Amino acid sequence: MSYQPIVPNSGYAGWGFLNRTMASQKAAFVASAEVQTQEAYFREKIGSITSAEDLVADRRLLGVALGAFGLDEDIGNTFFIRKVLEEGSLDGEALANKLSDKRYLAFTKAFGFGNYSTPRTVISDFADEIIGRYETQQFEIAVGDADGDMRLALALQRDLPEVAAKDTSVATKWYTIIGSGSLSSVFQTALGLPPSIASLDVDQQVTIYAQKTEAFYGFSDPGQFAEAGALEKLTRDFFLRSQIDSGGSISSGNAALMLLQGAGTSSFSLLL
Repeated sequence: MSYQPIVPNSGYAGWGFLNRTMASQKAAFVASAEVQTQEAYFREKIGSITSAEDLVADRRLLGVALGAFGLDEDIGNTFFIRKVLEEGSLDGEALANKLSDKRYLAFTKAFGFGNYSTPRTVISDFADEIIGRYETQQFEIAVGDADGDMRLALALQRDLPEVAAKDTSVATKWYTIIGSGSLSSVFQTALGLPPSIASLDVDQQVTIYAQKTEAFYGFSDPGQFAEAGALEKLTRDFFLRSQIDSGGSISSGNAALMLLQGAGTSSFSLLL
């Protein structure tokens, strides 16, 4: 059995503990026999895989490949996976470019079956690249088995700075956030938005997300979350509001929960 991450507390206090012990816990998880066996097989075999057909034919290889992009649950959809990989990403009409779930776009770009005459699987450091992603994603999943909010927060630290740093328009950044299941879930919770917002037209959603973020944090451009302080505040507000929504109590020594925004909008901050 793989090492099971320890999360002794829920909420922001638990997040603090996880952060302090992250390096040692992830190292223990990666060193587990199950993870090491999967990685050894991938290293041994992936260099001989030169087509999407070859990859989907080997369930063990496919498990690591999908697991590196958080797509573990799709392992049974081999026809769909093969089609996404074979069409690649260079053609604007390729399936990966049309899917709202951009994890598949990253997946097909990484393997390159549909983009190049020689796929990226033969590159000398390709196995290390995918295994690095696999370890991160699988650790997040293991943490999520203990506490779902912790998994969302880990994904936030990984994905939001990347979105924020992209040289794209403000609207495009919001489209990416809204199209990500984990990022949109964190923002909905932190901003006090109902899940039903997803049923609105995407441009309406962008307007609402931007207005709420402006009211809570003083800016509407997600690019501002590239700053560590802004990302930490969003993470804190996510945990605090999640606890409130679930009916939990919030306490941390002499910490005080304070209302920072007025005029009908609330942003929570835990003063340590």
